[in-house]
Order: sequence, then C-alpha cells, then structure tokens
Amino acid sequence: MKLKKHIFVLILGVVSALGCSQSKENKAPKSYIAYKTSAPIQIDGEANDAAWSKVDWSDTFIDIEGVKQPKYKTKVKMLWDDKYYYILAQLEEPHVWATLTKRDTIIFHNNDFEVFIDPDGDTHNYYELEINALNTAWDLFVSQPYRKNNVVLNDWNITGLKSAVKVNGTLNNPKDTDEGWVLELAIPWKAYKKGYFHKNVPTDSFWRVNFSRVNWDYQIKDGKYERKRDDKGKLLHEYNWVWSPMGVVNMHEPEKWGYVYFSSKEAGAKDAFNITSDEKIKWELYSMYRKQIAHFKKNNEYFKSIDSLTQKGIKIDDKAVVPKLENHSTGFNLSIVSPFSGKTLIVNQNGKFITK
Repeated sequence: MKLKKHIFVLILGVVSALGCSQSKENKAPKSYIAYKTSAPIQIDGEANDAAWSKVDWSDTFIDIEGVKQPKYKTKVKMLWDDKYYYILAQLEEPHVWATLTKRDTIIFHNNDFEVFIDPDGDTHNYYELEINALNTAWDLFVSQPYRKNNVVLNDWNITGLKSAVKVNGTLNNPKDTDEGWVLELAIPWKAYKKGYFHKNVPTDSFWRVNFSRVNWDYQIKDGKYERKRDDKGKLLHEYNWVWSPMGVVNMHEPEKWGYVYFSSKEAGAKDAFNITSDEKIKWELYSMYRKQIAHFKKNNEYFKSIDSLTQKGIKIDDKAVVPKLENHSTGFNLSIVSPFSGKTLIVNQNGKFITK
C-alpha cells in the first residue's frame, strides 16, 4: 500500500473532474458539511452527545481506487466548535485486534483509521494522523507529497489531541466475533496554526480532508492475532478503504482529497455547499501536471507545448478556460486565469498550487 520513504510506508492517488472536459475515470471528490456544536463533545468513544444524533453519516468508504466494495463498512460524522474539529468514525470489524502501544510507531502495521488534512489546499505542508484500536496515535507533518523529495516530521505532535476508542466486542480475542470499533476524535485547531496570531478556524469555508482505513487479513499464532502471510512467509497486502477515492493506491496526492465545509449553522440545521468553479479548474491543472511529470520520468524532459498536455476547447461549468504552459530553467508553471474569480491559478513543477 504505502511506499517507504525515510521510516515511512505511505500511499499515492488520481484527480477528479466535475463539469470539466476530463477523462471518464475522473470523478468529483466527496464533500461533507460539518456543522457547529454549541456544547463541547465529550470524547469517550460512546458518541452519546446529542449533537452527533443531529448530523448525517458520510457515504460509506470505498476501496482506495474507487472500484471495489470493502468487506466491512466504515463511515464518519463531523462537527466543530471554536476549539476543536470533531470526528466520529464507525468501523465494522468482526475481529478487532491491535498490538502497537508506542506513540509514533508505524500504526498501519495494525488495522487503523487515518486522517489527512490540508488546511489551505496547496498540496504542501499537510498533516496525517493514524490511530489503532488500542488508541495508539501516530501523527506527522509532511512538507510535500512523496512524488517529490520531501521532509516528514515524525516528532510533530497534535498537542491537545483527544481520542477515545470503544470496542463493540472484545479486543484481541480470536475466540469470539465482534461488531467493530468506534473512534472519537477532538483535534484542536491550534495544532494547525502557522503563527501565534493566525486565525485558522475555517468558519463557512472548506479544508481538503480525507480518511483512510487500513485493514489486514489475519492469522492466529500462539492464540494471538497477527498479519497474515502467504505460504512463503511473505506478508499479504493490506486493504485500503477511503472516504473519497483516490483512483490509485496512494493517499498522498492531496489535490484529490475530499472537501469538508465548516458551516456556522448549528447541528440540526441545514446548509448547502457546492464545490467552486475555481476548484474544478485546479482539477484540470493537476490532470495536466501529472501528464507533465509522467513525460519527464519517461523522457527526462518536459513537454514544451500546452497542446501536448490537454485537448482544446476546455470548459468548466460551461465557461471556456485557456491553460498556459511556461517552461523555465528549474521546471514549469501551468496556469489558467479563472473566468469566475479573475484570479490566476497556478500549479508549478513541485505540484504546489499558487493563487495570484
């Protein structure tokens, strides 16, 4: 599933397009409206707070490529207040097991639940959190996706993180059948601040977010669960189930993550969120970006003409857009002037999104 870089083994993904003239395999990312709660959520894994009953579950998770239905169901709910981003995850699992107890170890070597967050949507400087059924956490900061040389801070911690797990069954008991486990999270907004005075609570705006579940086939050895191996002793591949499908086995393409809109309306109310036309332009830019990078890997040079990267007559929400390619000594820029906002939207050779 995940490719080792430094001490990590992590995942990669495919961009989507809605209302864009892109290929048929591309689908729009998922979106969810997280409503505000006036009463803080008690993080105990019980999910008894009244606000949880007033908001909907997400769509059930699909396999990471968006093709197969998982063996077991997974879904999430979200809320927020002025201090925390609340996440409730429900994981169906007939055999709940976990062995890792040390924080910041490689948690996906157990079955786990993972949260990916890119607050400003530029695909750089994003965050990952993994938790197993023992409530052991691995949190890390990633400077940019693994498609480029990056820096991963394994010693970065979500200070003030609250988490709780409730197992509906018995943990690490292979003699019975369980229903699954529930994970409840409160992630403090201040963990994502860029500076002391940075006001980063996303009221009536969206962040790019995705959730992943890693699930392993198991075997019993000496009365204990462990990851299953084939007849040659090699570990079988894990399953990767996600909220917003990536198109390939790789979580680390943040431009494909879902959209979480943080409505100022109270849980129980109704609000609307539509992915903006400028976001759809970004999808088009990233589709061209991936073609450019693939060409470079194969030929050790970038395309010089925009016509090599995309077809003519591109329309986003019934308006024509004109992509531009600029090659320079260290790489390239792909850009489109939005007919909707008037802004110039840019993706550079590192895959970073820039707005001017």
